[in-house]
Amino acid sequence: MKTAERREKIIAILKNADRPVPAKELAEKFGVSRQIIVQDLAVIKNGMQGIIVTNRGYLLQADDSFTREVKVQHGLERTEEELNLIVDCGGIIKNVSISHTVYNRVSADMDIRSRQDVSEFMEKIGKSKSSLLGNATSGYHYHLVQATSKERLDLIEKKLEDSGFLVPWQPWEKND
Repeated sequence: MKTAERREKIIAILKNADRPVPAKELAEKFGVSRQIIVQDLAVIKNGMQGIIVTNRGYLLQADDSFTREVKVQHGLERTEEELNLIVDCGGIIKNVSISHTVYNRVSADMDIRSRQDVSEFMEKIGKSKSSLLGNATSGYHYHLVQATSKERLDLIEKKLEDSGFLVPWQPWEKND
């Protein structure tokens, strides 16, 4: 079984569970180590809202919102434009991540919901010695975007594409 297939099945198990599901139980079901399951769940949690870790196992919190990860590329000069486009279309930017050749997936929570949040983020970047996470990958990065419907996510993706931000996924990015 491929990693992506196992992760999809883990999500399905969590969606149907009425109690926390221990990593050990998932490991036995899929014939892998507990550590592999913990790694799978870390990746799933990074790209999906609502995974809760308890001392008894993993839960999937019920949520009426929708999320989608988008892959984009741009420099600092277009950051504010990109973030405003997403929030203007009703999206919430939950995180930013990169796929680094040495560090693998690196993520940072954002929770940007409005133009005011965008303005505050840009001010912090401007006043600090820090740079955008995407600078480590020539401007390529991902955002986990949350919205109230699939149609709203489709609109956000279309606007990103029309504005030249959206870039195609590589086969290895979706099927690891």
